[in-house]
Amino acid sequence: MTDQQPVIHLGQPVYLAGAALEDARVVMVMLHGRGSDAQSILMLASDFPYEGLAFLAPQADRNTWYPYSFLQPLQANEPYLSSALAAVHDVIEDLERRGIAPERIVLLGFSQGACLALEYAARHARRYGAVIAFSGGLIGDENAPRDYPDALEGTPIFLGCSDVDSHIPKARVLHSESVLTALGADVTMRFYPNMGHTINEDELDSARTMLDSLFAQSDSSKE
Repeated sequence: MTDQQPVIHLGQPVYLAGAALEDARVVMVMLHGRGSDAQSILMLASDFPYEGLAFLAPQADRNTWYPYSFLQPLQANEPYLSSALAAVHDVIEDLERRGIAPERIVLLGFSQGACLALEYAARHARRYGAVIAFSGGLIGDENAPRDYPDALEGTPIFLGCSDVDSHIPKARVLHSESVLTALGADVTMRFYPNMGHTINEDELDSARTMLDSLFAQSDSSKE
């Protein structure tokens, strides 16, 4: 992290589960929601029992990546948002230094963490292994600039959300799908009638389908 970046989340721990990084075929970076913590999101690791899958979960300062709704103007959540994005970037850069290419990295988040995962992927667009957003959307109000540079180059993205989520409006999920598709992502979007603010089994199945494909690609590249 450079001196110009805010340090709110600097120095927070990053937790590891699953395969050791030096043995990992795929790494999942997991971003927790508001008021939760890294250890909580890591509990999802048991839903993804893949040999060679490592899980990394950075911790937000005071369990919150940014203080206000993700629908507020971008400036309202500064400097926390910039620090949160920088914290994710630090994890990705460390993985790249270890020889783990973005095509082997999966970004997964729930709620505030899902919003952060999508916003990071959009602002740092390139081919990732996958981006999985459980109850989230791109960050900012209706006037937020969406002219992100670069392209997602076919990155598989999953957007799953209740159709009546009190935190994540359906319209924002639809808007996010449109923006991410324009960036070149391969987006799968699903709404679940009257579901609460949670993660259901169909969403986990969709995530596993993406991981199946990613591990199959990893196998074929060795042939």
